[in-house]
Amino acid sequence: MTTLAYQLYCSRNWPLDETLKMLSGIGYAHVEGYGGLMSDVPALERGLKDNGLTMLSTHYALDALESDPDKAVKTARTLGVGKVFVPHIGPDDRPNDAKGWQAFGKRLAEAGKPILDAGLIYGWHNHDFELADLDGSDRPLDFIANASDDMMLELDLGWVARAGHDPKAWIGKYSGRISAAHIKDLAPEGTTDEDGWADVGHGTLDWMPIVAALNAAGVDHLVAEHDNPSDHDRFARRTFETVSNF
Repeated sequence: MTTLAYQLYCSRNWPLDETLKMLSGIGYAHVEGYGGLMSDVPALERGLKDNGLTMLSTHYALDALESDPDKAVKTARTLGVGKVFVPHIGPDDRPNDAKGWQAFGKRLAEAGKPILDAGLIYGWHNHDFELADLDGSDRPLDFIANASDDMMLELDLGWVARAGHDPKAWIGKYSGRISAAHIKDLAPEGTTDEDGWADVGHGTLDWMPIVAALNAAGVDHLVAEHDNPSDHDRFARRTFETVSNF
């Protein structure tokens, strides 16, 4: 059975208590966290419990994980999180060649050892820059995935599509290595509202073949995301309706 979670980063511009109540009212049972929420873990834990929500996974910054892995493990256990994904590195920190990405993959794998030792799932969440062409060699996401067989992927299908790639191809390529998938939709080309993103099922992606590919790859953990919705209630509701019909 497929599980749908909501990435709370979508609602970063609204009060957390309002967001959790809204999600519970729509019918969501699960959420995904992000680093900005970790400043008050007890309050977050209470909010989840009060609204009948569970946090199956969270994003956790690489530098924070490297500087205090024990805190990362403790935070995950307190919140009941089973999967920890490093979500991003800034432009100034990104390698620009194959050798650099190989080294980054090794760094990422090393940083995740305490997470794995704690019995949690660990991996990387992509944007579009990890699918850039490196003069004919493997792409950055390949170097990350190949750094360790123990490291999983949270494949963001919207960013894959925005990078000009077919999500189905990448799902198939890393079948068995995708622990969760971000489902997000693209607005028609040239749209600038909401940074060019759309509610899932209301954009340009053809979802049924993508869903078939996810099912074939055994991906049963989906995370709804929109990077910049002007109305998070609209996004949450319409996306929930779409996924309910998958």
